[in-house]
Amino acid sequence: MDLMGVGTAEVLMILLVALLVIGPNKVVEFARTMGKIVRTIKKASFDMTSSLTKELGLEEEKKRAPNTEKKDK
Repeated sequence: MDLMGVGTAEVLMILLVALLVIGPNKVVEFARTMGKIVRTIKKASFDMTSSLTKELGLEEEKKRAPNTEKKDK
């Protein structure tokens, strides 16, 4: 398993340290909060990518449109 360049042993070590530092009662709350943060970042990234793709697509259409009109005349 390779999670963002981190292997299984490293993930288990991080979880163990988090359990020791945060405590067993707060691990679930911490994981839930981290999940919300990751979801928000992914959504923002997707929105930005789709917006840029849309804008670049419009720019490509604008560049193509004058060229096709000149060829038709």
